Amino acid sequence: MLPGGFSAVMQAQNRDEFRDEIVRFARGLEFETVSAITVIDHGLANSDFIVVDNTPEAYLESSNDRDSYKRDPVMQHCKRQSVPIIWDRQTYIQGGLTEMWEQMASFGYQTGIALALHLPEGRHFQFGVDRDQPLPSDARELQRIVADLQLFAVHAQDAALRLFLPLALQPERPALTPRELEALRWTMEGKTAWEVGAILGISERTAVLHVNNAMHKLGCVNKHQAVLKALRLGLIH
Repeated sequence: MLPGGFSAVMQAQNRDEFRDEIVRFARGLEFETVSAITVIDHGLANSDFIVVDNTPEAYLESSNDRDSYKRDPVMQHCKRQSVPIIWDRQTYIQGGLTEMWEQMASFGYQTGIALALHLPEGRHFQFGVDRDQPLPSDARELQRIVADLQLFAVHAQDAALRLFLPLALQPERPALTPRELEALRWTMEGKTAWEVGAILGISERTAVLHVNNAMHKLGCVNKHQAVLKALRLGLIH
């Protein structure tokens, strides 16, 4: 199953829990600040931005300035591409924005990694981590950090859309029975069909049937995919 940090963010039940999980993840990678932006397009020049971050209070006004956003090379990269960007002072110097970097750096934003996920129906998710220390010089270590960031962003995006997307725009959730949900919950904990049956007071065969029914309703090919999708949809926690 998924490592704890990746599955935990999908179980967030509100904005505060979501924020706690992304901050915990960022600090686990030794980044002090983190930002997750969910964008919902409604048409030309009409988009909702839901920002969850731990930006220092003294930097909030500057970080929310729309003119700066339009000039920021990291933001513009994420607006157009899904490939992660590893940025530092040089990124801003090349764009003729040295003063912008110097202001950011005074609040701890000296270098970082950012990426965006561009989804169907005008939905976007931007995720970035930042710190005041240089990134690892070892290429393999840096590659590991980027890979962890990409994987976490996929799961954080699922949680963000569930929490912040209006109910009318969310996909319909399959109707699983209480027994099917219980079987998936214990499967998530790593229990075998025999153990699930013993816990629920049913036969191993019936436990397998409940898991298989859940897989079918969720459109998944195995129990691990079913657990992951149920987490994404908020059916189990």
